[in-house]
Amino acid sequence: MKEITTLGALKKSAYKSRSIKEELRENLIEKIQAKEPIFPGIVGFDDTVLPDVERAVLSQHNMLFLGLRGQAKTKIARLLVNLLDDFIPVVAGSELNDDPFNPISIYAQNIIAEKGDATPITWLAKEDRYVEKLATPDVSIADLVGDVDPIKAASLKLPYSDQRVIHFGLIPRSHRCIFVINELPDLQARIQVSLFNILQEGDMQIRGFKLRLPLEIQFVFTANPEDYTNRGSIITPLKDRISSQILTHYPKNIEIAKTITWQEAKVPKDQDKVHIPELHRDVLEKISFVARESEYIDEKSGVSARLSISALENLFSTAERRMLLNKEKKTHTRLTDFWGIVPAITGKVELVYEGEQEGPYSVALNLMGKAIKEEFLNYFPHPENLKKGEQKDPYGTIRTWFGAGNTLDLMNDGSDTKFKKELKKVAGLEKLAATSGAKGDDLYGFMELILFGLTEFEILTKDTLEKGMQFRDLLADMFGDDVFGEN
Repeated sequence: MKEITTLGALKKSAYKSRSIKEELRENLIEKIQAKEPIFPGIVGFDDTVLPDVERAVLSQHNMLFLGLRGQAKTKIARLLVNLLDDFIPVVAGSELNDDPFNPISIYAQNIIAEKGDATPITWLAKEDRYVEKLATPDVSIADLVGDVDPIKAASLKLPYSDQRVIHFGLIPRSHRCIFVINELPDLQARIQVSLFNILQEGDMQIRGFKLRLPLEIQFVFTANPEDYTNRGSIITPLKDRISSQILTHYPKNIEIAKTITWQEAKVPKDQDKVHIPELHRDVLEKISFVARESEYIDEKSGVSARLSISALENLFSTAERRMLLNKEKKTHTRLTDFWGIVPAITGKVELVYEGEQEGPYSVALNLMGKAIKEEFLNYFPHPENLKKGEQKDPYGTIRTWFGAGNTLDLMNDGSDTKFKKELKKVAGLEKLAATSGAKGDDLYGFMELILFGLTEFEILTKDTLEKGMQFRDLLADMFGDDVFGEN
């Protein structure tokens, strides 16, 4: 229908005007019946959040997404655009996206009265019908609703009582669009009051004018429950006017989390020479899960899914940098590479008092240690649960090797050849790692996991310095200064 350029031609076509909420509802019904994907890329919400969103659309409700940071609230809101028509007709030149059949602005009404069926028509794409505003304390009523524009009044030589001197805010200019306000609690109370009429009666008043604009807008708000409940900055009458409040959540399990992280991480194509084993992907995701239960981290603030995403990107780059330094053509990630994801952790968590006392770096290492410990127990027996005399200690040979005074050095930037050579030195390590079922290069990842796991149970000790790590017997004395010398 884009070839239609006048109101007269539009009248002769099959086009029927409908509100944006009717449009969203009817298009959703068609997609559900055709079993088409409605929210592509949203993982883990199929039985919780997404059905609530669909019910809200069917009910023609404005929505509030309530959840901690990094729970895909804004992403879901943006995907609502997929439920809009590809194009809708607009009176040409209208700043309020006037429907040619139901004009609301003085401009559109006057031009239709003047030109009639010859009124020019343009077409607005669905991508241009999404408006997003981050709520900040400095947002004014003029920003959202509008105000008198003295410059316009002077240039047009119009009195302030003329509606043509109004400079419309974001909300009127979002007529027939999806309008999203992120972090709603940050709006000042008096600004929130300005939303009452549009949410309940569907019209907007601008001060100094008797004008009432019957706007058609699909509102979507987002908020963090910490702000929403404790700061109390969403005023009660506004909460009452938002018809559907939808609770979001973090991934329920590691598999869902891995899918999200892998999907969202921005990894350069030329980094395909770096292979991340499933083992390391599991450990990386466990860090976020552990962080959400850590006594050092403010649980009310939450731990964003962006932690895992940024950490995965850093893990790729840490291994890639090591590969480049050693002039290798490809490589696998290692647990020793995880030192490179510390910046992705420290910038994504809010520490409580105890965490501040420990320090961000120590908290990050603590989280990684707990994640490694959990992953270790998925494959190998709990060292503390082995009863003496009842079963053979699977770690006995390894204990004996380290107990004899042997040490193992794993350097951060060491080559793959030296890395494998070092691991093979430990008696019994490869045999135990093979019980995991791993083969080839992945086997070395499990050999490394055993060493890290045993340090978490204090069977071995690990000294962490700038150039690498040294594993030794817990009771052995270390006095050498050249351990972390040149490779």
